[in-house]
Amino acid sequence: MKNKLLVFGATVLAIALGVGIRAYAAPAGAGTPSEVTVKIDNFSFSPASITVPVGTTVRWTNADDIPHTVVSDDKSFKSKALDTDEQFTYTFTKPGT
Repeated sequence: MKNKLLVFGATVLAIALGVGIRAYAAPAGAGTPSEVTVKIDNFSFSPASITVPVGTTVRWTNADDIPHTVVSDDKSFKSKALDTDEQFTYTFTKPGT
């Protein structure tokens, strides 16, 4: 049962991640945040969708009672299974969705 929940959680996150994040190249001289935080709770993201400038780090924190992974659609990054309160960070180095 735990493996099925882990696979389900990973699938939900991979799907949501694929449609929820868009990295872009910020205009020269534009102030950009260095880190954005995303909370995973009750099988959903908060915020549900973000846009991040290239060079920004996104930090995901699992607040659910079961493990989740964070995986990009193109497999350019993937976390280990995150238990409750564990975090994963990734710095976006090129534009994409």
